[in-house]
Amino acid sequence: MTGDDTGSGTRPLAGRRLRDGLVVLLAVGSGAADVTAFLVLGKVFSSVITGNLVLLGLAAATAQPGLALRSGLALGGYSAGVLIGAPIAARGRHQIWPPAVTAALSAELCLLLGFAAAWEAGRQRPGWQLAMLVLLAAALGVQSAAVNRLGDMSATYLTGTLTGALTALVTRNRRVSLWRDVSVLGAIVAGASAGAALIRLAPAWLPALTLLPLLAVIATASRFRWAASPAN
Repeated sequence: MTGDDTGSGTRPLAGRRLRDGLVVLLAVGSGAADVTAFLVLGKVFSSVITGNLVLLGLAAATAQPGLALRSGLALGGYSAGVLIGAPIAARGRHQIWPPAVTAALSAELCLLLGFAAAWEAGRQRPGWQLAMLVLLAAALGVQSAAVNRLGDMSATYLTGTLTGALTALVTRNRRVSLWRDVSVLGAIVAGASAGAALIRLAPAWLPALTLLPLLAVIATASRFRWAASPAN
């Protein structure tokens, strides 16, 4: 599928399906990242910001400075990632998948490579764990900002996704995005399950689970030229 955006490039329907599939693939890495933050980096989340806010309140009420530090760093890292990713993703014209989104995901890749290096260097050391937490949260903040440019969808925070999918089911409004929403929910569970298994059985391979889906998305998105963006 090559060509310009006016006719011979990716057709809108095929382009939307490919876009949605790439978002589902990103959710696999998100699930792996969040389970890593929870199991290894201090019982907090890299992208579930509602959970981190609750944990921050819990830490304040129960005088747990360590939990306050970790949840605060996760919030700060995620926020920094959004501030990095949003201006990058916002560039360029509107397409089903703007090149600027791929550029933002490339910035996420750089952060995840830093996380992978830190993981190999000292995942058992508390100081390194805090650095890894910030890198992982920042990476998912960048990803969230990038996917937000694509429309009403997410590969990280999924409360709205679940709400939309359930609403569509009970109202019999089988919207086009329903399969994507359900697939994203399944993908993040699958990523978390695979990540937990690797942490237990082969922890050295854990960074690959966060990197490979992102690499596949960047490679695939870079290969195509996308049509102008219609409705989601």
